[in-house]
Amino acid sequence: MAMTWDPFRDLDRLAANVLDSSRGPRMMPIDLHRDGDHYVLSADLPGVDPGSIDIDVDGQLMTIRAERTLRDDENVRWLVHERPSGSFLRQLTLGEGIDTAGISAHYDNGVLSVIIPVSERAKPRKVEVRSAADDVVTPEVTSSGS
Repeated sequence: MAMTWDPFRDLDRLAANVLDSSRGPRMMPIDLHRDGDHYVLSADLPGVDPGSIDIDVDGQLMTIRAERTLRDDENVRWLVHERPSGSFLRQLTLGEGIDTAGISAHYDNGVLSVIIPVSERAKPRKVEVRSAADDVVTPEVTSSGS
């Protein structure tokens, strides 16, 4: 599973946050690494209700959605409001060697962890090397008793 860096995506995210933070879903920061025969994706989603997290896999496209709701109280007068609220969205294209049926997720302390297993056919394996001598059948020698 490969991820490419796109500087324009980061500029778009920064511009969206500065210009109008009320429009559209926000990006969620992630870390992704391979640990043996699976990938581990960690997404920062502090303050998100775990029931609002939705992970869909459609073919090779994985979509993660989450919602952080703003405190809704008429008596509150905000002095500073920097933490974003609303919808968060991240889409990743999964490689061909992924076992999409085995994907699992866990949310703890504001971090969503998604375990993405590598399929059996994509795991490294040893190939036996045979020689022509291995394929030759040797006749059995029988001794006859007199």
